[in-house]
Amino acid sequence: MTHQPDELFSAVDSLLAAVDGGTVLPAPTERVRLREAAGLTQAAIAQALGVRVPSITAWEAGRAEPKGERLEAYRRLLDGLAHRYPQPASPPDSNPGFPPSPPPPPAPSRPGLAGTGPQTMPVAAEPGVMQRPGHAARPARTGTPLSRRPTGKAAGPASAEADDDLRFENGPLAVIDVDTDGQVLAYCVGGLVRDVPAKSIPALVDWTLKEAKLGQSKLSGPGKDADPLLVLTASALERYGLPAALTEDERLAGRIPEGHKVIRQLARAEWKLTKRGFGPWARIYRPAQGSERMCVQLCIPSWNALDTRHWGHAAQLPPAELARLLGTFASRVMTPRGSTAVTGLELMTAFHPPTRASEPGADGKRHSEHNPGSLGKDPVDCAPCEAPDGHPLLAGLPRFHVRGPAEKLFEEAYDWARPMTDAECTLRHLVGIDVNMAFAAGANGLVVGLGEPTQVKQPVFDPKLPGSWLVDLSHVDLSRVKVGKDKWADLDASLLPSPFTPKGERPEGPAWYATPTVAYAQELGYDVRPVEAWVRYDNGRYLDSWYNRLRDAYLATMADLGVGADLSPADFLAAMDGYRQRDPQLAIVVSAVKATVKGGLGKLRERPRGEGWKPGQPWRALSRPTWRPDIRAAVISRTRINLHRKLVKHAAFTGQYPVAILSDCVVYAADGESPLDFLPYRDGKPLPGGFKLGVNPGLVKHEGTQSVLWGEGVREQFNAPELNLARYIKDGTVTDQDTGE
Repeated sequence: MTHQPDELFSAVDSLLAAVDGGTVLPAPTERVRLREAAGLTQAAIAQALGVRVPSITAWEAGRAEPKGERLEAYRRLLDGLAHRYPQPASPPDSNPGFPPSPPPPPAPSRPGLAGTGPQTMPVAAEPGVMQRPGHAARPARTGTPLSRRPTGKAAGPASAEADDDLRFENGPLAVIDVDTDGQVLAYCVGGLVRDVPAKSIPALVDWTLKEAKLGQSKLSGPGKDADPLLVLTASALERYGLPAALTEDERLAGRIPEGHKVIRQLARAEWKLTKRGFGPWARIYRPAQGSERMCVQLCIPSWNALDTRHWGHAAQLPPAELARLLGTFASRVMTPRGSTAVTGLELMTAFHPPTRASEPGADGKRHSEHNPGSLGKDPVDCAPCEAPDGHPLLAGLPRFHVRGPAEKLFEEAYDWARPMTDAECTLRHLVGIDVNMAFAAGANGLVVGLGEPTQVKQPVFDPKLPGSWLVDLSHVDLSRVKVGKDKWADLDASLLPSPFTPKGERPEGPAWYATPTVAYAQELGYDVRPVEAWVRYDNGRYLDSWYNRLRDAYLATMADLGVGADLSPADFLAAMDGYRQRDPQLAIVVSAVKATVKGGLGKLRERPRGEGWKPGQPWRALSRPTWRPDIRAAVISRTRINLHRKLVKHAAFTGQYPVAILSDCVVYAADGESPLDFLPYRDGKPLPGGFKLGVNPGLVKHEGTQSVLWGEGVREQFNAPELNLARYIKDGTVTDQDTGE
């Protein structure tokens, strides 16, 4: 993430404005006090200063110090906060930034995060609040005094972060269930269980907003706190008069009928529903009053809110375990806002809200203004070449016109395979390797357009300018490519896919490409001369914070499953063997994180979903500023190019070529069953620029191994010499349906 000094200071001023209104830094404890007093999260400060959250953590712990422009910007922030929140009175001999006396011992760590099970609360309990470890019987309720659960922090000065704990001290969500005694219970993260007095859905919403203390702090300065999420089990649905499952018509409509008695109850209580209605992910709200939001989201697993493709068997978990699973995801990614795809898109907006509060005007008031680095609050049209078939921009085309490469940008992931050579058939195994979080890695550091495109005729190609380029790359010859400064390699081009097409075919003439694809042609040592382009001069690294959040969530959860980022190749392969069985719930979190990446990027070019749509008419997704097919295309382009670069490095060094590629999975023929049998490690170090085993995004893991005889037999059985074996390498199962027979 790159910031100029003015941008850094502007970001800091925005933070100061948001909380209201030298190179020597205060002591580390004072830095923490000032941030907490202002109600700022470490993520908000990291976003403003263009660093990662661990950097802020290190600065506040005194393990490291910022340097250069960031030192000045961080000092400016702390000076501004010190002016607003002066140090409490202390004895004359005490040093600023240190408490007058040692704090009491830290409270126990907050339970409920990944890798921990439910833990015991203090003995005292608020009436109606209890601690239920696992499935233990509910203890008798008593009238004991109020007691707060541990926060994992030492006692210290009152702070706005403590206020956050008070507002959201019970976590981001609760699973609502009914026990055998008929009592409605709210299972929160950390094993906390609360009685729920509400007798109806409107009363449940009121209780959530007034008493439940559920929610999650915002991820960025100009952003908004996450609304509380209630997960309703089947017994809770029955208690509140909702069906346990949707009928076929309701499932297709995605909601229960408008005349349902629960919807009438909400209307009488002056609660509203969003346009999606009362469905698996219902949102119930009243218009905001000032800065206070009044909104609760419902998740109904038995209505298929938790898609089994991404959430596995989560919907069948007991309430306490489901609260732990969803709470872990919420703490590491964000409170789910719908499907993993919807959540992925919402995460982008959470880091880059379209507007922010301005500086006070002459009248002392602030107003809403564009938030730099965001996509804004209004949608922009894509370029005609970026528009999918049926888009209103293409309404003038003949009805059955098929757009070719010179009319349509077609950046997609690989689906390529080739027949094995005679030499490969003499080997024993086919080994698949898979790129971890490949599309997330493709988004990391990528410069994408933020505003509308500008058409340019006969442009000079600029690899730093995001856009779509019409250029002829048919002259790029993979038999001789540049693999380093003044270093060329001779390859067998017939055994490699073209980097320019998803099917790996060599282009036959001019075609539209995203910037990373054209830049790679230059990198291979060939001249490029576009004849036309749609470029975006307003651009930035919009996806960086999104990537960092998802990467950290993925790595933290994998570490909890015993797969660390610092393992040797052999230890990594051993750790990956059976990692899902070590904690099946955390394994579901891993799957959901990966689905959030792919789904969020897919939502950038969401297609019509029924709605009576006809070609040439707009569809609902086009009204979103986050409907950006150009950003999706750029990420996919860069992901495919990243993979091809490794294929070329590997081939140039080892003479080995891939047999099949499907998206981020690559299959090689080898004598052994392990990736270590063909990846060129030397003294434990991988080929520079090639494939490397490891858990980090962009590194690879073992996908599966089958025999060469299996591969040849499957292709012969289905009379498909180029059947993509990467699709089946994991378990070796191929069906007639898979092959189209």
